[in-house]
Amino acid sequence: QVQLVESGGGLVQPGGSLRLSCGVSGSGLIFNGWYRQAPGKEREKVASISQGGSVYYLDSVKGRFTISRDNAKDTFYLQMNLLKPEDTAVYYCWARGVREYWGQGTQVTVSS
Repeated sequence: QVQLVESGGGLVQPGGSLRLSCGVSGSGLIFNGWYRQAPGKEREKVASISQGGSVYYLDSVKGRFTISRDNAKDTFYLQMNLLKPEDTAVYYCWARGVREYWGQGTQVTVSS
């Protein structure tokens, strides 16, 4: 049974930084990543990383967000820099093996 536990959201001013963490229990996962959903919008993939190290980023976050993984800690991260108000959303960690798994979500609010 795979479980994902997120932490690290909060309120930050525009231009600030946050780091989200997702602790993973279980095995057999091929991809890890992050999605977000803003009010009134569909959930979108923000970033992902494969077991082989291939990464994907949403165009609007390229150069600002970095996804990484610490296999020794069974944790993956999303470092978010130069945050903008339009990054405000609930962020979900995600993993895919034989099926998809989701974290509980954490609110990120970018506002002055």
